[in-house]
Formats: sequence, C-alpha cells, structure tokens
Amino acid sequence: MTSKTKISLLTVIFAIFMAVMVGCGATEGGNESDGNTNEPADSSEETQGEASGDSFPLTVEDGAGEQVEIESEPETIVSVQASNTEIAFALGQGEKMIGVSDYCNYPEETADIEKVGGQEMNVEKILSMMPDMVLVTTFHHENHSAVLDQFEEAGIDVVVVGDANSFDAVYDNIQMLGKATGSSDKADEIVSDMKNRLADVKDKAKQVEEVKDVWVEVAPAPDIFTTGTGTFMHEMLEAINANNAAADEEGWVKFTEEEAVTLNPEVIITTYGYYVENPEEQVLNREGWSEVPAVEQEQVFDVDNDTVTRPGPRLIDGVERLGELIYPEVFSE
Repeated sequence: MTSKTKISLLTVIFAIFMAVMVGCGATEGGNESDGNTNEPADSSEETQGEASGDSFPLTVEDGAGEQVEIESEPETIVSVQASNTEIAFALGQGEKMIGVSDYCNYPEETADIEKVGGQEMNVEKILSMMPDMVLVTTFHHENHSAVLDQFEEAGIDVVVVGDANSFDAVYDNIQMLGKATGSSDKADEIVSDMKNRLADVKDKAKQVEEVKDVWVEVAPAPDIFTTGTGTFMHEMLEAINANNAAADEEGWVKFTEEEAVTLNPEVIITTYGYYVENPEEQVLNREGWSEVPAVEQEQVFDVDNDTVTRPGPRLIDGVERLGELIYPEVFSE
C-alpha cells in the first residue's frame, strides 16, 4: 500500500466540524439568554483544594512544558477544547466553567455556558470574562502565542493541555488538570477507575477465540479518514483483542474507497453518525463493497464519536462499547 499522509487528530476533527456546523448545537441567541454570568463559583467550593491535599500557591508543568505558577484555587474557568471541558466537569469543576468551546456538547450543562470559539478563540469575549484560568491546547500554544501572552498579562492563568494519543497521555492530562484546579484526589480517582475498567476489558479479551480485522472510519467516503498505530483508538482495538486493518499506517490517515476495500475487514466501525444519517446503511450500500466480509455479514456499526475520538474520561466507555459490538459473545452480559 502506498504511504499515507499523516494527519493530526485536531485537524481531522476540525475539518469534520467545519463540514457540519449547521447541525452542531444551540444558537448564539440561546446562549445569550440562558442567564449565564461571570460570577465566581459558590464559596462552598473554595476549600476543595485544601480538602484534596493541593496546597496553593502551587506550580504545575503543563502540556507545553511550561511551569505555570497558580497563586490560588481558580474560581472561574474557560475551556476552549471539548475534551478539556469534559475533564474539568469530571473533576467537579463544572460550577466554575463560565466559557466553553463552540463544540462542547457534554455534559448537558455545557449547552447553557457561554461559547468562546475553538481553534480560533473569541479573544475579546474571554478577556471580558476575566476568568481565573483558561484551558487551551497545543494548537493554541503553537499558533496563538501572542494571544496567550495577552491572557497572562491580564492576570489569567493559562494552562496548555497537551495532545493525547494514548491512554497514558489522557491519564497525565487528567492528573495535571486535577492539580491545577485543586482536585488531585478526584483526578486520581478518575484515573484509577479508568485503569481498572481497561484492565477488566483486557482480561475479558483473553476469551476471544477468533481475532477479527476491524476497519475504523472517523470520516466518511469519498475521502475516508481512519486510525493507524500511535493513537488511543488503535489502543482500544488492541485492548479488546482486535486487529486494526490500518495498522500498517501511523496516526490519523486518509484512504480512498478503493484502497480501503482491499483491506477486507470483518467489522467496520463508523464514528460519524452524529452528522451523517444512517451511516451503517451507507456503508452497506457502497458500490464495490459487497464482497467485503463486514458488508457481507452486515457487521457495520456506528459508535458515539466523542467516546472514541475525544481524549477524556469517556474513552473507557468507548472501548467497552467497541468490545460489545465486535465481540458480543465475550463482552455483552
């Protein structure tokens, strides 16, 4: 097979989001009318850092390798990446969130929080909010450093959350954000639960008798994006004892239909049902795919995109769901 061009996960997800903006969430009018304010979180949360064992002031090394000095536990937070928002909510910081990215959709409470952009941040809005902390990504660090300097000059703690291509990297991000927000104990609890559940998945996977070849589509035809090695999605397939049909490639890569069909997968997983109607039927009816084993046996399944491509606490839900779909005799009770 010819060598593929490696694509970053952020690039893949951003391209998909741009194609489906019309159906992606609440209107700006709804956001303005929800009564959201910039008031600090309830004072009952002020002792959270102390209770968790985090003592402020403290210093954390963020995903950019920067030493971020945090004088006091943040009372107001803005997040410009959906995965970071999910982590913050899981850490018990939801009441402190006063701004989230345009693409945040989980938990449900994010629908009522002011939207502040994404890769392109609404700088003026964020500055007007004056949060104690803003959670950004490696993309922002590499492409909008002047804006981040502006935030810091305004007295906002800027925490870069690094790209995560593995479960271990996700664990590291959760624990770093736990320390930064004064919730290390909760972070340890989340990571421990994820590790234990992943270990259970791997233990069950030992019962798999016939290993299946699985093809994953994170974007549909005609230009199909899939996942190679070096990604947490590849780790998921390994965890359930399945072969990644694109394992000869690395990272997030693009295939044509003609190239994909030659892999003859036994199971096809799609992750774009949130914006493509009946993705399973579309795959089953593709011209030239009728002899692909997954199509012949109708082993085509769509999964919740956010649980298999978003590097946050729900990744463990995603791997469990993949197990149930691909090996129901092993993982479904």
